[in-house]
Amino acid sequence: MIKQVPDTYGPVELDSLTGLLDRSSGEQVSDETTERALEVALQQKEIHGGEVVVLTMGPAQAIDALRKALAMGADSGVHILDDDLAGSDAARTSEILAAALRRIGFDLALAGDRSTDGQGGVIPAMVAERLGVAQATYLASLSIDGLSLTGERVTESGVQTLRAALPSVVSVTEKIAEPRYPNFRGIMKAKKKPVDVWSVADLGVQGVAPAGSRIGSVAERPARQAGVRIVDDGTAGRQLAQFLSTSGLV
Repeated sequence: MIKQVPDTYGPVELDSLTGLLDRSSGEQVSDETTERALEVALQQKEIHGGEVVVLTMGPAQAIDALRKALAMGADSGVHILDDDLAGSDAARTSEILAAALRRIGFDLALAGDRSTDGQGGVIPAMVAERLGVAQATYLASLSIDGLSLTGERVTESGVQTLRAALPSVVSVTEKIAEPRYPNFRGIMKAKKKPVDVWSVADLGVQGVAPAGSRIGSVAERPARQAGVRIVDDGTAGRQLAQFLSTSGLV
């Protein structure tokens, strides 16, 4: 599962009427963590064989992210494209992605732990719940042995080892792998690889529920205000203590 997002190093703006990200301006790129998930998929294919299918849900321009993934080495792509899905929240997105995965069929469904535009970090777990399969989230390593997987999750208190039976849904962090760069041969081959475009109707989803959340209002970020400067004139210690106390820091 990959996603096209606004370039984090470029200007990002919200539509003042809808409150949604304005994706019509600025450069759109493949989310970096989903590229790392794709790299893991390609590595597992090199070890175990199989087929790598890239799946995305997004507007027409999201085809660029699919083509890059195909150039990196994926075998085929699926683009869920439907105007009725504009403004989808996590609940609706997970419903559609789960339906697409059922239709594709899979042993291992990989995703990034969170996207740079939404930062929700819940889609992989929600997809796994809808599919009724095991979930192994926030993995920094992954290996497959037979019909099960093993991975490590790094936490603030240590490292957890997770095991799950396949099929499973896995999300990975930026620590797991460095994505490969598409070479010229890969870019040329990508032009001939198949990409299916599916609508909600194609997925057989009846009565997709509207987004359960909506944007109430949008406001520009307040301008940064100058901080407090303390000049040591012999009372700097008292000034600093007063500042920390007033700010509730001591």
